[in-house]
Amino acid sequence: MLVDTHCHLAAAEFAGDRDAVAAAAHAAGVSTIVVPAVDVASFAEVRACCACYPGCAPAYGIHPLYVRNARSADLAALKEWLLRPLPGSPQPVAVGEIGLDLFVTDSAFDRQEQFFIEQLKIAREIDLPVLLHVRRAIDPVLKHLRRIRVRGGIAHAFNGSRQQADEFIKLGFKLGFGGAMTHAGSTRIRRLAASLPLASIVLETDAPDMPPAWLAGGRNTPLALPRINELLAGLRAIDAAELARATTSNAHAALPRLRLQERSGTLPPDDGFGLPIFHKE
Repeated sequence: MLVDTHCHLAAAEFAGDRDAVAAAAHAAGVSTIVVPAVDVASFAEVRACCACYPGCAPAYGIHPLYVRNARSADLAALKEWLLRPLPGSPQPVAVGEIGLDLFVTDSAFDRQEQFFIEQLKIAREIDLPVLLHVRRAIDPVLKHLRRIRVRGGIAHAFNGSRQQADEFIKLGFKLGFGGAMTHAGSTRIRRLAASLPLASIVLETDAPDMPPAWLAGGRNTPLALPRINELLAGLRAIDAAELARATTSNAHAALPRLRLQERSGTLPPDDGFGLPIFHKE
């Protein structure tokens, strides 16, 4: 059983074959997929996606690269979606994707910080973990996390130093590793993934983005996760099944509602051999 802790399955890139993508991932052992939103306009799409595919769990938030067009009222809408999901719809497991981005130079950083701070306050009030976007902005993100303490969560697509990794771990966060780690030139990420405490690591794809090396820049999908798991197991010199068990446990620790959904039957049943039984509702 594997958990993809960050996959934009509701994105337009999957509009033509989302059924097949979800089925293939589940058949390969990806039993759980966390689907984060990026803005208020995407909330309904994320909810519909997670309601349609067993094992999918939503997160709602406003991505730093989408805050330029966001309004203050969107924060109230976010809180409403987190507090009052529709009866029978999947419960949100996190506030996300939220954070800061200094890679895009014209991305209105002051406004990013404003929305990040307010979303951290919402997460703290509701006591939900957060899915963090930290691209080229790890130290500013850490600064705000020290001021506004939240339940923890996941630093998605982590690409920082060991010292920065240790700071996230101290604050109760897991670190997400995925496609970037599969490229031979990503030596720093590989060293981190191989040497960090196993209890601090979760797996992700960020599909349709951040494709692994074998997709040669093509569209990423959650089907890549088993091979990402195998590659990381090789880097850590442990059995792939052991790594899968550990990262699944870590994902449940970072996002406790995943375990609750599994117990309630929202997630797909096991087939007796560790693989989920997929069916579209």
